[in-house]
Amino acid sequence: MIRFLFIFIITILFTSSVFAQDDTTFIIGVDSVRIEKRAEKKEVRIAKREARRIKNIRPYNALAPSKAAFYSAVLPGLGQAYTGKYWKIPIVYGGLGTSVGIALWNHDRQNEVRDIFKARQRGIRTDRFINQETGQELISDDGLARAQRNFQRQKELSIAISVGLYVLQIIDANVTAHLQQYNLNDKLSLAPQLEIDQNNAQPNYGMSLTYKF
Repeated sequence: MIRFLFIFIITILFTSSVFAQDDTTFIIGVDSVRIEKRAEKKEVRIAKREARRIKNIRPYNALAPSKAAFYSAVLPGLGQAYTGKYWKIPIVYGGLGTSVGIALWNHDRQNEVRDIFKARQRGIRTDRFINQETGQELISDDGLARAQRNFQRQKELSIAISVGLYVLQIIDANVTAHLQQYNLNDKLSLAPQLEIDQNNAQPNYGMSLTYKF
């Protein structure tokens, strides 16, 4: 009886170890499949990114940068369309439209205040900055003069910003056309770097040039 019980226990232990080994093998097999799938997906992403990079490289054309700059000078945003960067066009017109709109608004307010100021100098006091019932000035003559100067400064600043944005979109089109003719490799990168000196705990700034093999 004891011998039979001993054989039964040995059989159960052996069977359990076999099943445990099978489970371990199954888990390892599943993990291997997952790792292979992840590796395949990564390779597909890298291949797609490389295909997009190669597709964006255009045949060498010495006149392409000049054409892009000329088109942007003639019509803002046209150079971006020439280089295929269509998503930049709304940004160009959004910036130019806002700055030009602010300049025009300040120009109109300046003219309005100037006309009121001139009318007061001629003795006409029927403007909207005077309470017609009591004759009290809501804005004095000095206040009108200061308002004219303020609107003038804001108008000039808006014009300067508009000119800056206009020139910037020309430069952007020119530089983009230049870069599209060169094979830019993702393996080569240039990035700013910050290191802390272990001796005096002071930051050291520099540039890091990295090439991935």
